[in-house]
Order: sequence, then structure tokens, then C-alpha cells
Amino acid sequence: MTYFEGFIAPVPEANKEAYRKHAADAAPIFQEFGVKRHVEAWDSDIYEGKVTDFRMAVNAKPDEKVVFAWFEYPSKEVRDSVNQKMMSDPRMKEMGETMPFDGKRMIYGGFEAIVEEGSERGDYVDGFVVPVPDGKVDAYRELASRMAKVFRDFGATRIVEALSNDVPKGEVTDFYRAVKAEDGEKIVFSFIEWPDKEIRDQAWKQIMADESLKPEGEMPFSGQRMFWGGFETIHDTAEAQLAHA
Repeated sequence: MTYFEGFIAPVPEANKEAYRKHAADAAPIFQEFGVKRHVEAWDSDIYEGKVTDFRMAVNAKPDEKVVFAWFEYPSKEVRDSVNQKMMSDPRMKEMGETMPFDGKRMIYGGFEAIVEEGSERGDYVDGFVVPVPDGKVDAYRELASRMAKVFRDFGATRIVEALSNDVPKGEVTDFYRAVKAEDGEKIVFSFIEWPDKEIRDQAWKQIMADESLKPEGEMPFSGQRMFWGGFETIHDTAEAQLAHA
């Protein structure tokens, strides 16, 4: 299964292009180190929650948008090796001094895929962060695997559910605080890729209206503390690779 480094960051809306350029400039270095794919997706349709949401997760200010991003690796060992290279490379230090966002409020961590359906990239992303009790991981995986096939039937190009494996505690924000995690809970970093927002919107409309698709029984996670939202892809190294193929 693929290994993911997941990120959520607050970025001033006025810095959207600067952020996209910063990601594009850094991408060749990341690929040199061993990052298989690098995706950055911009806040497009995220809801405002009462308990948790993407904006609360990074203490977003009124003039800021939220970025949902990830690196992909063939294994945790490769990811750990890449992180060591990043920490010792002077180019990374230079980029860190010119970041167009507040890095102290960015949250990140390592996640191991437990469900992967589809392989094609998409231009629109639904992102999710979910707290799952240790004892319900298998039940969550079963439910997620079943629903992934439904999303594929409705046009999703790829579905990933990844379980926390190496998620640090932060000084200001982190994934645990983002979902108000309780003792004995793991974090799931999940996303659905769609060809575009129109297909995504129509799919969700049909899925929500179909009573037969609603899971039965108790959910193996806290729905009140889960949060999700829609994001427009603004940088994707897979797209660049296809363009040069």
C-alpha cells in the first residue's frame, strides 16, 4: 500500500498564485529526493462545522483559505529517507525562509493506506479527516472499502483512506487537536479525486438521495468530529508527468 505525508495549511487568499509557484518550484527537488507524487488543492467548498472543520484545524484567519495537500511514497522507509534529505538540504532551508503562509499553523503527518481504489488523477478533491478508535479500524476499513466502490461507480477517479502511522504533536496545531482526538484513537487522512467539481457535485447529490447507499448500524468513527470539504487542484506532479509523456 502507498504511504502518504498529509498536510493542511492556512494560506492568505491573496497569496494563492505565490503559493502555487512556491509548490511548483519545490516539486523538482521533492521528486529528486524520492517523492512519487505531490498534490496541492485549494479551498473551494468547505463547510463551517460546530465542533471541527478545516478552518478550525489550522486556526484560519478571515482572509485565509485552506490548502489540502499530500506527498505519495511507495513505503514508509522511502518517506523517512526523503524527510532526512529534506532536513539536510540547504535548498529546503532557503525555501522555508520564503514560504507564503504561516508554517507554524500547518499540520502534517505520515499515513499508511488501508484502502486504495482507482489510479487516475483528478482536478477536484474531496478531503476528509476522521478520528477512528483503535478497536474499530477493521470495521472502518470494511466500510470505507465498500463506499470506495460506490464513489467509483459515480465517477470518482481515485479513493484513498490512510491511517495515522507517524503523526507528530504540534505546538500550535496538529491532526489530533484538529479532530479533538480521544485516547486510543487513530487519525484517518482520506481523499476522493474527481474529474471536476460538476461530476463531484452530481455524484454526491445522487449518493445522498439513495437510501440504499446509507450505511446501517453504528458508524465506526465519530461523525461529529470528522470534517471534510472540496478542493480545486492547483498543483499536481502527476499532471506534469502526463504532459511530458
